[in-house]
Amino acid sequence: MNKKGFFITGTDTGVGKTLFSTLLIKRYNFDYWKPIQTGASNENDTLYIKNRTYNQKNIFHKPTYIFKRPISPHLASSYEKIPIELKRIKKPNNINPLIIEGAGGIFVPLNKKNLIIDLIKKFQFPVIVVSKSILGTINHTLMTLEILKKNKIKVFGVVLNNIKNNKEGNDHAKSIEYYGKSKVLAKIPLINNINKKKIEILSKNKFMSFFKI
Repeated sequence: MNKKGFFITGTDTGVGKTLFSTLLIKRYNFDYWKPIQTGASNENDTLYIKNRTYNQKNIFHKPTYIFKRPISPHLASSYEKIPIELKRIKKPNNINPLIIEGAGGIFVPLNKKNLIIDLIKKFQFPVIVVSKSILGTINHTLMTLEILKKNKIKVFGVVLNNIKNNKEGNDHAKSIEYYGKSKVLAKIPLINNINKKKIEILSKNKFMSFFKI
């Protein structure tokens, strides 16, 4: 396991970054930090994970920016007239390895100059790409991997989420590994009505056994 931790990004919004982060924290006791949170009028991602994984070993760091509207960070910040400044986003002190969760995909804008990929570059954590196993996932995942590699960002691997059947998941995984030259770390099945008990069961599943501790 990387002692620093990992930056969790996705091929798009709603692909399962927060679910995967929840499973990682539950199984491996990472600390957690989402620097930019939008949609805070609903249950935000930090509270979502905390409510499903909390134990005394985990620290859940407060986001640097919190916006009410569930939209792209650059738009959410413009509505509230609070500009996002990359220099203000500073990694918190952590005891355990840290999970940093991004917002949406790597080209999501933060302001007029910066994208999520600039946040990834700033912290220099290995990246795990989460992709939703649907039509188009191979294309979206390969494009994300290509951009990360061209920017000399270390990719630790890919996670496929929302898999409806084994054949679909296996076909997508083989294609991504072959063309993207990146390992598919885990294949997470489609889960309805996620709760604390289901997180407990899933976190112990063999598909989450890709770290050697």
